[in-house]
Amino acid sequence: MRGSRCVPPAPGSYRLERIMKAPDGLVLESDGSLRRLSEFTTGKITLFYFIYTYCTDAKGCPLAYATLHSLKETIVQSPELRGRVRFVSMSFDPEHDTPPMMRSYGGSEARDRRGLEWHFLTTRNGRELAPILDGFGQDVSVAAPAVPGQRPPVLSHMLKVYLLDRGGEVREIYSTSWLHPALLLNDIRTLLREPAAKPVRQPGR
Repeated sequence: MRGSRCVPPAPGSYRLERIMKAPDGLVLESDGSLRRLSEFTTGKITLFYFIYTYCTDAKGCPLAYATLHSLKETIVQSPELRGRVRFVSMSFDPEHDTPPMMRSYGGSEARDRRGLEWHFLTTRNGRELAPILDGFGQDVSVAAPAVPGQRPPVLSHMLKVYLLDRGGEVREIYSTSWLHPALLLNDIRTLLREPAAKPVRQPGR
């Protein structure tokens, strides 16, 4: 399926494969509390992605934020989905993206918990972040180094948004080309209809 004009398959008419188990580790909530990542990747259908707060790439972090923001109201207004889905935005730059910075970045989304929780996480340091990045298969590199006293580094990464089931397993990974609210909604609804067996959706949809 290509382009926003294409109609995604009906919810429950296909099955999403189990790709991998989401990693665990220590993370910091935007209030500064130290938590286990598994608290934010199990128990509900979860859309999870990595960001850095000063990203300006129109096809990167801002796109994911805008897409999930547009999806949020639909979920909140749906009795089928309300309270059963969460969003998680996690920084891969703990040096600059401290809990107060993540709280500021999340703004009203972090405070508004009506029908959908949106968490904004970071870690205490790069050492604790590394195995989480590895576990998700998220590569990050420094595209432009920091200038002392002027600005943080520019980070290069491929946008990936992970769809996790209630058991914490990754069931889909969306790149920029596939990040459409209608598709995300149908995949969420498909997971909520499990454990009924469904035919496997072939690569390329």
